[in-house]
Amino acid sequence: MSRKVTFSIGGILPNDNKMARGCAVEVLPLPETVYVSMAQHLGAPAKPAVAVGDKVKTGQVIAEPGGFISAFVHSPASGTVKGIAPRKDLAGNWMTHIEIAVEGDEWVEGVDLSDTLVTELPSDVQATLEKIKACGVVGLGGATFPTHVKLNPGPQAHPECLIINGAECEPFLTSDYRIMLEKTKEIIVGAAIMQKVLGGCPAVIAIEENKPEAIRAMKKAVAELPYEGIRVVTMKKRYPQGGEKQLIDAVMKRQVKSGALPVSVGAVVQNATTAFAVYEAVQKNKPLITNILTVTGDCIPVEKQHNYLFRIGMPLSYIASCAGGVPEAAAKIVSGGPMMGKAIANLDATTVKGSSSILYLSEALTKRGEESYCIRCGRCADACPMGLEPFLLNRLYKAGDVAGLEKNAAQDCIECGCCLYSCPANIPLLDNIRMAKGQVMSAIRARAKK
Repeated sequence: MSRKVTFSIGGILPNDNKMARGCAVEVLPLPETVYVSMAQHLGAPAKPAVAVGDKVKTGQVIAEPGGFISAFVHSPASGTVKGIAPRKDLAGNWMTHIEIAVEGDEWVEGVDLSDTLVTELPSDVQATLEKIKACGVVGLGGATFPTHVKLNPGPQAHPECLIINGAECEPFLTSDYRIMLEKTKEIIVGAAIMQKVLGGCPAVIAIEENKPEAIRAMKKAVAELPYEGIRVVTMKKRYPQGGEKQLIDAVMKRQVKSGALPVSVGAVVQNATTAFAVYEAVQKNKPLITNILTVTGDCIPVEKQHNYLFRIGMPLSYIASCAGGVPEAAAKIVSGGPMMGKAIANLDATTVKGSSSILYLSEALTKRGEESYCIRCGRCADACPMGLEPFLLNRLYKAGDVAGLEKNAAQDCIECGCCLYSCPANIPLLDNIRMAKGQVMSAIRARAKK
């Protein structure tokens, strides 16, 4: 048996709670109306390219990139544009949305909607990048960074390894797991496409040991498909192994320096679901308007848990209704996992490309214990995967010492929550360090402007 790898600093072992892992992906029917956000990605919001009254088809461009770090947005259905106006997003912030009255599902010409696997790789690397850009593909591991930008790191960069992230280390979430089982070969082809774009560097598909079925399926697909330089690596179960820097440490045994990009150590990391989106874009000419979302939680029975194939712009309230409604025992509703996800302030908000879950958590899992004094145990420092000292950062934050926070690398915090999880005194370390990180980043940006 091959050796299991993991990262070298910190980490915790929360309960998996992967209760929806056995739920096959179900396709959600289209609602009567979709509301497509212009903030589907990291960077500048997209700019609407349609007007009220326009007829649109499924897959048609309805918004163009608003900057270099931005992405195209496509219509998730066919119908009529009814409005272009601000609407509240998941966090309750106002963002421009395009409202489309759904009248059907008539796709634009040229999209291959068949299930036929296309394994022959395109020969023109630049044309491949342009197609990934034109189809609006972004990273689906959480950050939603435009994929065409990440796959084109510049002439000074020297990619040595493409890492396909199949860790899905967040408790409860199973969307990546299901796509690795159900679209295994498509993911491999997507990885081979990205591998070729990056100059033919080796590719590693990294999956945690708690997903043995996915590991077996991926190894079988790698053996059956005609690509070289792709292998599957088993990682030990450990949170937050899905973080870029932790994944690079686990697979390549290299550490990314503070402020540096992964490519500085020769790594390019892409999520397994992103690899599938690349396959669909390049081989099927299909824009990114769908993803998989897990409806799960500790306060709903197994039969009411789901993995749904959704389209962008679907109201979360509509998806919740399709899944049987919001459970009475839900004390908090979260988008994403319980560790790094965000509380949903507005259930009428709509899905975006990076949506991964509607997570219902009971009071038992969300109620914090009473805060007491720090007992200097050092558990938070032991758990920090970035090698930071959360107790010190917390103290510096309370003292208003921004210079001290920067000196002690508060800006390197990945907001994984390991410190909060491990603190026996129930100190809100993550909350305070997140605020501290914001202050440091503001100071860094102010200096850069000068």
